[in-house]
Amino acid sequence: MAQVAAASSAVVAPSPTASLKRDAFNSQSLGRGLNAHVKQSKVLLVGAGGIGCELLKNLVLTGFGEVHVVDLDTIDLSNLNRQFLFRQEHIKKSKALVAKEVADKFNPAVKIVAHHANIKDAQFGIDWFASFTLVFNALDNLDARRHVNKMCLAADVPLIESGTTGFNGQVQVIKKGVTACYDCAPKETPKTFPVCTIRSTPSQPIHCIVWGKSWLLNEIFGTSEDESAFDHSADAENAKEIEELKRESEALRKIRNSVGSPEFPQMLFDKVFSTDILRLRSMEDMWKTRKPPEPLDYATVYKQAEEKGVLANREAVLKDDQRVWTLEENLVVFIDSLERLSKRVQEMRAAGDAEAIITFDKDDEDTLDFVASAANIRSTLFGIDRKSKFDIKQMAGNIIPAIATTNAIVAGLCVLEAFKVLRGEYDKVKEVFLTPFAPARLLASDKARMPNPECPVCGVFQTRAYVDLSRATLNDLIENFVKMELGFGEKEISVSNEVGILYDPDETDNLDKKLTDLGIKPDSFLTITDEDDENPYVNVVIAIQEAKEPLDSTPIKPAVPSDSIKIPIKPKKAATVSPPPSGPANGTSVEVMAVDSTVSVPTKRPREDDEAAAAVKKAKGDEGGAIMIVDDDEDVVVLDAGTVKSGRGGGSADGAIVIDED
Repeated sequence: MAQVAAASSAVVAPSPTASLKRDAFNSQSLGRGLNAHVKQSKVLLVGAGGIGCELLKNLVLTGFGEVHVVDLDTIDLSNLNRQFLFRQEHIKKSKALVAKEVADKFNPAVKIVAHHANIKDAQFGIDWFASFTLVFNALDNLDARRHVNKMCLAADVPLIESGTTGFNGQVQVIKKGVTACYDCAPKETPKTFPVCTIRSTPSQPIHCIVWGKSWLLNEIFGTSEDESAFDHSADAENAKEIEELKRESEALRKIRNSVGSPEFPQMLFDKVFSTDILRLRSMEDMWKTRKPPEPLDYATVYKQAEEKGVLANREAVLKDDQRVWTLEENLVVFIDSLERLSKRVQEMRAAGDAEAIITFDKDDEDTLDFVASAANIRSTLFGIDRKSKFDIKQMAGNIIPAIATTNAIVAGLCVLEAFKVLRGEYDKVKEVFLTPFAPARLLASDKARMPNPECPVCGVFQTRAYVDLSRATLNDLIENFVKMELGFGEKEISVSNEVGILYDPDETDNLDKKLTDLGIKPDSFLTITDEDDENPYVNVVIAIQEAKEPLDSTPIKPAVPSDSIKIPIKPKKAATVSPPPSGPANGTSVEVMAVDSTVSVPTKRPREDDEAAAAVKKAKGDEGGAIMIVDDDEDVVVLDAGTVKSGRGGGSADGAIVIDED
């Protein structure tokens, strides 16, 4: 009887698995020590797109104690195929807020904090970054990735960078002074569009798309010509044509003043699709080897649209983005988009926004419809194949098709590398590449690269200064901080930021100006360059932070004791020796280190007799970035200037799109 009772008891007793708590599985898999680290960690996830959704799910199920999610974007219909946290009812809502709402249900023990904001906003300063154990990048923006890289280095917080492009992906661990940073690798120098090709002699659909996106939209609703998309290097050879193009811009500015009027759509149509085309046709030499464009008459095309019932069927046309629209359908979309954009401009002006600037966004239906219809009408004039709105969105938005499985694999790799970071095992971290079409393995891993000593971002000495921005001048920074606290003494130096040179011995106009008047805000970075020819210090990057308490004697003080600041001397470069034609002697080789030429950091101050350098010193505008690049000899569009370029939804890895001629 006792045996039966014992057997019965064994049957009904709960199994060990059933009695395990949610966290016990992670403890068994990771070990108690690592699992405790995970539960106590506060991590930051930048980006809630393709990789971000997968990564947030992994972080929550793994049990990371506190997860902050930052994303500026809202949910679009095109996101739903791979960003699994989002549903139809979430469209137009914040990605970060919805991701938190959905992921909260996966593991209520994890605290998720959502920020619907730009990671470059002032609220996300160095101290804020320093509060995290670990940062994960899941971005699709080169500029934002560089910003997070710089902030993590300044805050000395490990960063796990990730990205995907189609079937390819990569994961990289970045730790200050231990591994290479995001900017250590050389970036490809971007090409740009020849302005005359875009404005006068387009030959491919992409030329017309960039014309609509980067020129026409900006001329009518933006800040005038987006110079970053065009190459002006050959302007001197086309002086007459450039002068004509400037006159075109002046005429467009007059049309811009008629925004909102009933005549506005026809005025713009007649200008860019008739008057300008007739002017181009008059340049006979331009058309000796190519077919000249054919101008269009607004009244004729409009009447055709009426006769074919396109005007009455406008709503159906607007929703049909997969089909290539006819000329008449493009006219209807062109008019409709102008009405919507004009209404927005008028509302912005009524709200007190005098400039009322509208910029292109691939997920903004108004600007996308305008660019798509304008590009297709222009393609018709030049005998170029039109494209569907869907295809134009891909090309204008620099979109590489994203693969949900690739995002999932990369997100998993991020967490695996995070475990090594939490253990402090930086000697074991890897750079992992997902390359399914490579002849070797699906996942190719390599030991993390060492920091590049020539890197302008991490190959510098970094320090922080607390500043009373209400009274600190550039002279205070140089005399009281750089010379005294950092120990530069009487060395010749230059001071610069991302805009240009603010000070050198020949450029002293800014000394009495307040730092705020020079555009220096909290969490700005200033670079100090030692111009000593003999034993110069490495470049010093100062992170400017708002003083937490009143500063009495001086408006600037170091964040750490000055006696602990030891700036290293810049290592001398070995002389480059060219090997004989037959090869290096005695089997030796000469190693040349690649240096990123796309990040501008002053090295030697320009002299007054150098006009080009003097012009650079005076620069106060933001640096431009490549929008889209085309090689006129080949049908290849390069997406950006970076070594890695993210696909939509978070990603990177070098990629290009081939645009077929047909």
